[in-house]
Amino acid sequence: MTIAVLADDIIKNEWERKGVPADTDVLWCGSAKTLVATVADVYMDMSFEFNKERIAQYGMRSGYPFFVNAVEHTTEEIGNSFIRINAWPGFLERKLIEISVNGMKQEEMAKAVLKKLHWNYCITGDLPGMITGRIIAGIINEAYFTYGDGVSSKEEIDIAMKLGTSYPFGPFEWSEKIGLDKIYNLLAALHKTDTRYVIAPALEEEIRKT
Repeated sequence: MTIAVLADDIIKNEWERKGVPADTDVLWCGSAKTLVATVADVYMDMSFEFNKERIAQYGMRSGYPFFVNAVEHTTEEIGNSFIRINAWPGFLERKLIEISVNGMKQEEMAKAVLKKLHWNYCITGDLPGMITGRIIAGIINEAYFTYGDGVSSKEEIDIAMKLGTSYPFGPFEWSEKIGLDKIYNLLAALHKTDTRYVIAPALEEEIRKT
């Protein structure tokens, strides 16, 4: 199996630490244009950005298993032919990879590819954030409410969270690792249908500064 992958150095390093089976070739691509121009059995955009031009380009590989790191956006938004994967920084190294599909065809293709890679996975609902993304975004948002109220510093909140829950990172460390813009975009998408995800003013303010 040959897989063409578009990814930044962070995701590439995570992938390589997971290891690649001997009968699998990974072709690293530097752009979306190069990705679709590469001859492969499977395509993965781990640096996916939601724009119509990029999505239209990927139509050239319709019918192939095509994974996109689209945590915030659903297949209804990006297209039913894609397989969503949660490859936010740090998530690819988890024991269980989250994917979301639309229909049996994409599900069967995803199963075949992930079995070849020896990646354990779970299929989640086709919802913004999948499962873990929603949880982490919610925790980060609550941490910003606490920080904005002047209860504690970011460093103290991170330490308390790690000691209290045994999480590998505190909420502000998570936001820096994942990218606060991704967290903000996911919260904004979730808030459209659920008022529990109203964005903390301190998070809004930090986004405006970037």
